[in-house]
Amino acid sequence: MTALNDFPITQKWPAQHPDRLQLYSLPTPNGVKVSIMLEETGLPYEAHRVSFDTQDQLSPAFLSLNPNNKIPAILDPNGPGGQPLALFESGAILVYLADKTGQLMPADPARRYETLQWVMFQMGGIGPMFGQIGFFHKFAGKDYEDKRPLGRYVAESQRLLGVLDGHLKGRRWMMGDDYSIADIAIFPWVRNLIGFYGARDLVEYDRFTEVDRVLGAFVARPAVERGLQIPPAP
Repeated sequence: MTALNDFPITQKWPAQHPDRLQLYSLPTPNGVKVSIMLEETGLPYEAHRVSFDTQDQLSPAFLSLNPNNKIPAILDPNGPGGQPLALFESGAILVYLADKTGQLMPADPARRYETLQWVMFQMGGIGPMFGQIGFFHKFAGKDYEDKRPLGRYVAESQRLLGVLDGHLKGRRWMMGDDYSIADIAIFPWVRNLIGFYGARDLVEYDRFTEVDRVLGAFVARPAVERGLQIPPAP
């Protein structure tokens, strides 16, 4: 039987509780999706901070778990068939944890696929577009003389916010009355866009009142408040 200490990543980040799910992450929009999900479900886990400052994500130990060198990643000692499961990509992890716990994913097949479509919407649209705004508005890209890339990503982000705003009219959450992994996937990115990236005025966020309403409800959840701080700063 495979044990956690057979995975090289546990040499760099030893498991203090090897019976618990191991999370390797940072409190970024993608990272907190998983910590929020874990806090919402109550599944026991142990969080390990993957420091970008020291390029932990490029270390052989981390690459042995995620060759794509991105956070988050997990190592579940109690995976399918009772065997450890190593998994990366935040969307895949959300789906796995929903299936494992039987929480935050509709049981009805049609509604399950509807939920998954919004998770994919975040992964294929919101994450990449909002991330480009971060680069061109807050980070090195802000010094580029050519402002056409920023304009392109602002326009597309406004379009995506409009899609969300229209969908949320008359709905409490993305899936109506039911809070789900679709909300956990989407709203950390909305929060980051207007918070850390400082793009509230740039994308004319205040026009999207339905998005802002649901974001307020999202960040007020106790599990979200906790998950946004995990892994904690040293």
